[in-house]
Amino acid sequence: MLKNDKEKEKILITTAIDYANDVIHIGHAYEKILADSVARYYRKIYGKENVYFLTGTDEHGTTNYLAAKEENMSVEEYTRKISSLDRKEIDALNISYDRFIRTTDPDHVKTASNLFEKALERGDIYKAEYEGFYCEGCEEYKTLSDLDEDKKCPQHPNKQIRLLKEENYFLRWSAYENALRELIEKKDDFILPENKKNEMLAFLEQGLNDIPVSRPKYKVPWGISVPSDEEQIIYVWYDALVNYYTAAKQKDMWNEKTKIIHFVGKDILRFHALLWPVMLLSLELPLPDTIYAHGFINLKGKKISKSLGNVIRPSDLVKKYGVDAVRYYFLKHGPITEDVDISIKHLEEVYNADLANGLGNTVARIAKMAERSGLSFEPQEKEFVWQAPWSAPISKFRVDLALQNIWRMLTDLDKHINENEPWAIEDQEELKNVLSKEVYQIRKISLILEPFIPSTSRRIQEQFFKDRIRSEEPLFPKL
Repeated sequence: MLKNDKEKEKILITTAIDYANDVIHIGHAYEKILADSVARYYRKIYGKENVYFLTGTDEHGTTNYLAAKEENMSVEEYTRKISSLDRKEIDALNISYDRFIRTTDPDHVKTASNLFEKALERGDIYKAEYEGFYCEGCEEYKTLSDLDEDKKCPQHPNKQIRLLKEENYFLRWSAYENALRELIEKKDDFILPENKKNEMLAFLEQGLNDIPVSRPKYKVPWGISVPSDEEQIIYVWYDALVNYYTAAKQKDMWNEKTKIIHFVGKDILRFHALLWPVMLLSLELPLPDTIYAHGFINLKGKKISKSLGNVIRPSDLVKKYGVDAVRYYFLKHGPITEDVDISIKHLEEVYNADLANGLGNTVARIAKMAERSGLSFEPQEKEFVWQAPWSAPISKFRVDLALQNIWRMLTDLDKHINENEPWAIEDQEELKNVLSKEVYQIRKISLILEPFIPSTSRRIQEQFFKDRIRSEEPLFPKL
């Protein structure tokens, strides 16, 4: 068990589910790689059967409906197609999800409808008239303070903001303002990083107004109907957030014995940190333990986004550089705390420096010396301490810092090689002693790399966990 988690028996890890209006890009995929590395790490601590990792697609709402219309396809057919393509992109990155949920899945439709009905019965949802702004790109109700000086959404400047006047169902968001503030201020690690927590507290200082949680069906014909009111569709964000509960409930994992971790982009933190907890509080359901909000990936100074059309598909990078090189680059240099600007040039520089000349070269050197020595290196059990100093940053989900620690171990190993010069040692006993230490360290590194670059980890293990170690093809051929 991890420190401060002794009362927890299981782990639920989720990513945001992506709109099925277009295929995901590397900005979306970063979140999946980040969550996947944490899920793989936790499986080493808790056991595979006690960790559940969820991702998927958000298929209802205006955005998806209009995208299907533009392609002259039925919305059912279009969202099915995009969901399938998204899954292929995620699979290309070797993401080890336990379920790929779709909000059109029958169990989710039933769960979202049931939760809405319960909130309605409790009086936390009521019907009234809404008048205000709406961004179809965000599928979000906006105030003037949310828009720029041209009354455009900063996240979707190419989309026209709509002025709505319609009858909707509302959630009593305002009634939970104090409860939210107390939760965020007192619950350790509820929102990470710390600056994102402060942003949510600042938003609460403006005061909360009740929020619409439905749209008229004549305006948004694609979604889950409000129970007992076929003229209304459940608001896409209310519907989408429930996906976490849908999947976890099936596995009996939405309870106090499960550590619940949501990974999201900073642009949707407000929904996850302020709206989702209120939906759960209104139904007296357990709250998530941590909501981790990462930054954006920018290309030439601009956020990579579907609406701007400057996308990079994960599968294209994987085809050129290999899956583990892509995973490593984004885990080490991705927007874990702040926005980052990426480039192919930087990716290639990191590939050559850290992987080809770094990890790959060190593995090759030791394998070659072990082979030439003719010595036998009896494999020890594959049991190394996971909760060692190198992994401490993972408690705050800083996988980038954990990787820095592992690469320091590689640097120390290279230093050991250069200082001891195994190639010049003639005494077999001394040579065995020096090489055994170096082989042991490579075996250890190969195991702790598994959550981050799993295919490479397995290749090194297959090569080194043998009596007789042989040289093999380079792990990362130089570009």
